[in-house]
Amino acid sequence: MKNLSLAVFTLGFLGVAASGVSAFTSREGSRVNPVSDTVFEVVPLAGGSGRNFWCAAGDYAQRALKTPWEAHLYISRSHGSSETTNRRSAVQFTLQPALAGSPDNGVFASVNSLSRGDNMRVRDAFSLCNQLPVGF
Repeated sequence: MKNLSLAVFTLGFLGVAASGVSAFTSREGSRVNPVSDTVFEVVPLAGGSGRNFWCAAGDYAQRALKTPWEAHLYISRSHGSSETTNRRSAVQFTLQPALAGSPDNGVFASVNSLSRGDNMRVRDAFSLCNQLPVGF
C-alpha cells in the first residue's frame, strides 16, 4: 500500500510539473499560457490593468519567444474569461495581424481599452513593466 501511495503521489507530481512547463510568469507575476501555436493568453494575478496585460505580453514575446523589439503585438481576443485557466480575467495576444483583424500598426485607443486589434511594438509593451502604478 505504501508503494502504491508513493507511485500515485509521484505520478500526480509529474503531471502537475509537466502541465506547468509551457506556462510563463512575467516580471510582474502575470501568467502567460499558449492557446495555440500563434496565440497566447495573459492572465494577471488579480484583475490587472491594461499595463499589466501589455507588460506580460511584451515580456513573453521578448524573453520566451525571442521576438525582435520592433515586432508588433496584437490583441486577438478582448478582455474576457480565460481559456487556459478558470480565471475570469484574460486577454489573448498574437504576433500575426491577420488573427487580430489586420489592424494598422500602432492602432489602439488606450493602454486600458484591451480591444481586439489593438497593437503596439514589443519594446513599448515591455517598457510598461518598468512604470510605477498611478498614485504611487
